[in-house]
Amino acid sequence: MKRTLYIPDELWTQLDQYLKNQPEQNPSSVVQVVLAEKLRPKNASRLLSLAGIVENAPTDASVNEDYLIQAKTALKKIFK
Repeated sequence: MKRTLYIPDELWTQLDQYLKNQPEQNPSSVVQVVLAEKLRPKNASRLLSLAGIVENAPTDASVNEDYLIQAKTALKKIFK
């Protein structure tokens, strides 16, 4: 499926520079990779564990409202 996108000249110039160093890629492949990364569900469990704040956080911790409320309550207790 083809789509038309508006890309400002400044970004296109940056993309051209990038592609000079990455000849195996093309504008379409770069846009596809960036979109896939941007739209991928976030997994905050490792970050929370690394920070030492939460252990065994669920993979949907960054978007799970109930979990976020519990984490916020725990942080308030820590930083009183």
